[in-house]
Amino acid sequence: MMNHRIFEQTALPHMTILRSYALHLTLNSDHAKDLLQETYIKAYRFWDNFETGTNVKAWLFCIMKNSYINLYRKEIKEPKKVQYEECNLPHNTLQETSFDQKHLLEKHYDEIFGDEVTTSLGSLKDSFKNILILSDVEGLSYKEIANTIGCPIGTVRSRLYRGRCQLRKKLFNYARKNRYILQEP
Repeated sequence: MMNHRIFEQTALPHMTILRSYALHLTLNSDHAKDLLQETYIKAYRFWDNFETGTNVKAWLFCIMKNSYINLYRKEIKEPKKVQYEECNLPHNTLQETSFDQKHLLEKHYDEIFGDEVTTSLGSLKDSFKNILILSDVEGLSYKEIANTIGCPIGTVRSRLYRGRCQLRKKLFNYARKNRYILQEP
């Protein structure tokens, strides 16, 4: 029998970090909210399968990642749907709406990083970018990241190192110009 209070005390404190990761995955605030809700519904439904004493944050991240993959696959198979009201909107309105959604993630990370950092991070391959965000922004351990993305810890370490090296190269001139560093590496 599930104890609702234990679920609330254990799983709900991670909602903020999961919301941030959902926004990173979906690039759309409404879709991120839906993904977060889907994650917590599944976690609640399968709470009896969670092993007490194990890492609940990694378990929740894994549920979110799998839910996102399933939703993405479903979306690819379904034909695009257009609401009647959208067809009657002026062309400029549609462009502005899609532009805002496209850059929602950049707006979110602009609160934390400058334009150069956001642009450089965004230019990395997803395999490096995801691990960098999970490690350096969200603060997950190697083991939590490995469980989240479903790969060995060694792969996480390797991708994190290579991603940081790529990011360092991309940001070197910016760091020197702003006097974060004074000499060549």
